Amino acid sequence: MVHNKPEQIKEIVCGSLKRARQRAILIGGWGGLGEAKENSDMIFCADSVPYDWLFPRVAAVIHHGGAGTTAAALRAGVPSVVVPFFADQPFWAHRVHMMGVSPQPIPRRSLTSARLTHAIRVAVQDEGLRQRAADIGHRIRNEDGVAAAIEAIQRHLETRSRKGGALSVTM
Repeated sequence: MVHNKPEQIKEIVCGSLKRARQRAILIGGWGGLGEAKENSDMIFCADSVPYDWLFPRVAAVIHHGGAGTTAAALRAGVPSVVVPFFADQPFWAHRVHMMGVSPQPIPRRSLTSARLTHAIRVAVQDEGLRQRAADIGHRIRNEDGVAAAIEAIQRHLETRSRKGGALSVTM
């Protein structure tokens, strides 16, 4: 996410990671978090990394709660720590928390080092949360979404044709 004070966010994130004694890959992206390189034994900064490759290899994902990032974390089967900024992000933050795969979301305006440190510790240490995330990830990876979509469409079309409904196809 784009930040008006990226150094402040980076300071909170890096301080929290150090207090929680966790290593991290800090993906700066559009937020400018990677501009002032913090590469060390504990924190590696990168501009971009493919989430589908990275997320299955980490203990937890700290993110903004956008639909795509949330889906990638769920698919990977790892807990999320969500710091929503705006739009749909609070919705997804609430959903993953209600699913039991994320500690309580931390709205951006309420982000402090103490809150983030606590959430990180919960995400990496709560075995129930970690197991639920792994179970959901397993179920998602084993779905055949294309086959399920085709079946749903066929059922719908068959129901419409039995009722004498007209079909319209546009290209």
